[in-house]
Amino acid sequence: LNLPKTDFPMKAGLATGEPEILRSWQETRLYEQIQTARADAELFVLHDGPPFANGDVHMGTALNKILKDLVVKSKTMAGFRAPFVPGWDCHGLPIEYKVVKETRGLSPLEVRQRSEAFARKFVDIQREQFKRLGVFGDWENPYLTMNPAYEAEILRAFAVFVERGLVYESMKPVFWSTGAQTALAEAEVEYQDREDPAVHVRFPIVTGTWKEKASLVIWTTTPWTLPANLAIAVHPKERYIVQEFRRVAQASSLPVADRNQDGCATLVLAASLVDTFAAATGWEPAGEPLQTFPGSKLEGIGAQHPFLPRTAIVLTADFVTMDTGTGAVHIAPGHGDDDYSLGKTNGLPILSPVDDLGRYTEEVGLPELVGKYVFDANADIVRLLRERGMLLAEQAYQHSYPYCWRSKTPIIFRAVEQFFIRIDDLREDALDAIKKVDWIPAWGEARISGTVESRPDWVISRQRSWGVPLPVFYSAEGKALLDPEWIRRLADLVAERGSNVWFELDDDALAAALDLPEGTRHRNDTIDVWIDSGVSHLAVCATHPELRDPADMYLEATDQHRGWFQSSLMTSVALHDRAPYRICVTHGFVVDVDGKKISKSSTYSKPMDAGHFVGRHGADIVRLWVSSVNYTDDVPFSEEMFTRLGDTYRRIRNTLRILLGNLSGFDVATQGVEAKDFTLVDRWILDRLQGVIEECRAAYAAYE
Repeated sequence: LNLPKTDFPMKAGLATGEPEILRSWQETRLYEQIQTARADAELFVLHDGPPFANGDVHMGTALNKILKDLVVKSKTMAGFRAPFVPGWDCHGLPIEYKVVKETRGLSPLEVRQRSEAFARKFVDIQREQFKRLGVFGDWENPYLTMNPAYEAEILRAFAVFVERGLVYESMKPVFWSTGAQTALAEAEVEYQDREDPAVHVRFPIVTGTWKEKASLVIWTTTPWTLPANLAIAVHPKERYIVQEFRRVAQASSLPVADRNQDGCATLVLAASLVDTFAAATGWEPAGEPLQTFPGSKLEGIGAQHPFLPRTAIVLTADFVTMDTGTGAVHIAPGHGDDDYSLGKTNGLPILSPVDDLGRYTEEVGLPELVGKYVFDANADIVRLLRERGMLLAEQAYQHSYPYCWRSKTPIIFRAVEQFFIRIDDLREDALDAIKKVDWIPAWGEARISGTVESRPDWVISRQRSWGVPLPVFYSAEGKALLDPEWIRRLADLVAERGSNVWFELDDDALAAALDLPEGTRHRNDTIDVWIDSGVSHLAVCATHPELRDPADMYLEATDQHRGWFQSSLMTSVALHDRAPYRICVTHGFVVDVDGKKISKSSTYSKPMDAGHFVGRHGADIVRLWVSSVNYTDDVPFSEEMFTRLGDTYRRIRNTLRILLGNLSGFDVATQGVEAKDFTLVDRWILDRLQGVIEECRAAYAAYE
């Protein structure tokens, strides 16, 4: 009997067998052998988007790295030279925030030293975890954004931005984290549902025809910004009415104390929003409107602030919508983009009576509120409005609100002096560059185009210590000095000594080292880390001889349309007038079976570290999970899924075992059959095999 025989075991023993395989790959330097064998082949560069070096590799990061490995290895097998240089994002709030939480009262230089040690620790940890997943790459020579050579390239890029006139300083509202005491970029903001008080407030008219006879009505979900109110905006073409309203008992959304209180008031609001206003507040129109006119007729009149001794001016603005509210918008130029633009156009001051911790300053104009956290002060503002008779209605309002991605505290829009990059100077070229990229899935083009079209100027200064220094110098009189030649000198010094030199040297020593005029000063602000990673096409692809710029592919999660995809695009357009990538592939988020997103900073309670699943099931099962999902959608995972995948893996393994067993004793040299002697069944099987091969290769080529 010629029974099947094979040494291929039924059980894989992945947890013990895989480390032996990895050790063999490392000892034989398999990655280097592959690169040498493909030295003359056509180049394909997948540029690695750097994860933060601040924790263990979780399942979302594992999905990303394995997808990249599947692309790199399939391209290699298809005959390309496909080097892979992994990288890490080392600066910024995610790392500094953890360091500062552990030890208070550190100097900026001490924060930097501890942050660097923290980052290097997790670079080493994550490197071993990625290697355990079977990911090939130049792990001995990764790129780190904190390496002096990389930091120098960031500064050289910044010098070009300055040369092109893209960098400017301004006091205007930015996302401000009160938890981390720094400005934030859009990509550093997460949205969460929360409940806030929404109020309808009277502003008595004090000039014009309706002086002391009627009140404008505004609606806001941020009562804490009312102390900064300087104006009211109306739409110039929408119709507004002067109407007498009577308070009725029905408004079930009103606080108990405000119900069943009849009263009359003459109010001015948009005609199209009268019914909405009545339903929300319990104030019903009584009789016919006293007057109707376009919003332009209200322009220039004054309205008394509800609790401060100043007058708000009425202005017209096209951004006023009729979707919600009253058609009259409360304007605080120090606390909103539209508010700021309208205020600046009309010469209003930029009032922002809030400090770095989100507490009112003396500019608030109410001594009892000074030092109070603004969100806690909402109740005080509502009480004050009620006492002054200016509160028409209060509701509990559920809405999506921005939070700091690290401190998990609600952010505020706050006007502070910051440095910005002019996006309008890049926007058109960026949108043109997007059209020349192959987006997978195709909807990625519309998503990134939409974010670029609506993106405000890029706030690039950070009030933190762990980062590349913002290369702005100051004269003895305190004037900001942006000089590209000085910045390039600093880049050369940083390349030699690292960016700590900015914090180690005092003003005189740094000025002497850079040959700057006597009296030149410097401060401790740092550059937004999205510029760090955003110039990796320059600092890595353009400087590594085995790579090239632009890269063939960037492959990241869908949130990077407003993150790394976009920051890289903007910096590349500023430097080279083109995109830094030819193909952009997007994958979904890893979610629990209940749809909850998994990330390092989430409060997810079940195991999410890749090491847990590798240790329990083996890296091959994790890789099988990645290869078996539709990665362009959100990717579910659970212990049950991995148990089922284990069954699938065993079936694959047993099929191979049967095939190998049936080939036992077969010697192709002596028992092989020439093609001319193939039977019809042989030819049919080979035809089917070729069909499967072509289908698989086409799918790999299309990144399916």
